[in-house]
Amino acid sequence: MASIDDIPIDHVVVLMLENNGFDRMLGCMTALHPGLEGVDPAHPHSNPAGPGQPALFQAETRTRNVERDPRHYLSNSLAQFDHGTNLGFVADFIRTHPNATPEERQEVMGYYPRGFLPGLHTLAEHFVMCDHWFSSMPGPTWINRLFAHSGTSHGHVNEPGGLFSSKLHMYGQRTLYDELSDAGVAWRIYYGDVPQSLVLSHQWQHLGGYRRFAHFNDDIAKGDLAAYTFIEPTYFGPHQNDQHPPHDIMRGDALIATVYNALRANEALFAKTLLIVLYDEHGGFYDHVVPPKTVPPDEHTEHFGFDLLGFRVPAVLISPMLDPGVISTVFDHTSLLKMASGLWPPVQPLGKRSEQANDPVAALSWRTTPRTELPEAALAPDIQPARVIPALDGFKASLFGFTHHLERELQHAGHRSGLMARAHEALNDSMSQAKLATDRLEAFIGERQPGSGLLGRLEHTLDLVKKHVGLN
Repeated sequence: MASIDDIPIDHVVVLMLENNGFDRMLGCMTALHPGLEGVDPAHPHSNPAGPGQPALFQAETRTRNVERDPRHYLSNSLAQFDHGTNLGFVADFIRTHPNATPEERQEVMGYYPRGFLPGLHTLAEHFVMCDHWFSSMPGPTWINRLFAHSGTSHGHVNEPGGLFSSKLHMYGQRTLYDELSDAGVAWRIYYGDVPQSLVLSHQWQHLGGYRRFAHFNDDIAKGDLAAYTFIEPTYFGPHQNDQHPPHDIMRGDALIATVYNALRANEALFAKTLLIVLYDEHGGFYDHVVPPKTVPPDEHTEHFGFDLLGFRVPAVLISPMLDPGVISTVFDHTSLLKMASGLWPPVQPLGKRSEQANDPVAALSWRTTPRTELPEAALAPDIQPARVIPALDGFKASLFGFTHHLERELQHAGHRSGLMARAHEALNDSMSQAKLATDRLEAFIGERQPGSGLLGRLEHTLDLVKKHVGLN
């Protein structure tokens, strides 16, 4: 374990994507690190497909668009867990999608071959993989992200509702960002379209910490990086890049490369920075490692004991101060809070789970000098446009419903009535729903955070024009 005096970093950047398990994304890396807890092509794991049906085995896939989304709510995850055997993935997928083709069923057991994902696989090969980082509970995106920000979901186990937020609940617990702010530690959340972290009501007091991801590259080039940075991808619309089915997985891989390449380009800044590429939950895709027991974060155990971690997720720790390798320490998303408490006292880890979590920064072996030869992460040359789907569902529908709540919070009568007049767009396809959701968010942020709405975007555009013509 490294002491705080031995840790050579001043900045942490967390990029959290969606819905992919470790075996699927990084299991192939056993070819590079035989000791990695990944996929053994000579002895692949399997899942039964039902009475009279042959078992389905792990196999390479190159499918970039998964049309039928494997479910990953608490009930699905527990069915996949199947009493500690991890033998229920295929059966749960068949129950959820009884008309799925044999090829679609096989996709649940698929894993990407080494090098297929140019961004993620490049970073995994050249930096540190965590092969025992688990999601914080066996359930969906929304809930696991609450654990990453606050160490608890206050007992909630599922996403709150649909397009019109009929079951929306806000979350009033203290957050990591409250802790950082009170300790005088600078933080920032970059977001692609609608930041899910705003469902934590304390975040409304900290809107100055939010910034569109469009500014990220310029900020890094100028050396403008907070001590703690969290990046939320674009969840829906034409620029969707969170890697959630059915969109091209290369869109999110390009986001990984973009974040890394921006940091790499500022050599002095990157030498003091740890980038964590992480996923919120497994997305219903097979992983062979059985999740371990854990401690509940608090007394809110009415609907689930919260004494079992979710399935493994990909996690890569990236810094010029780290040599390539694998770390098998057990982490979950509350490890982010434990890490922050170690780096920036008096920040507290928030809750019993976070208090006993392992700290990834303290568990690493740090170099005394930065590496000088670092790879560039390539972007796939043929990234496909985001798919137009009939309507948002699951996490995306809940996020849309949350923006309906933001619309009702608007103080400007003209802004509110203008958006209300567009309510019919909620019944259109996913692209129309995405446009309405982002416009609601822009109006809300614009009222409360000067420079972040339309005026802020115009100012950014003007800055780019000035830079182009040499006025800056």
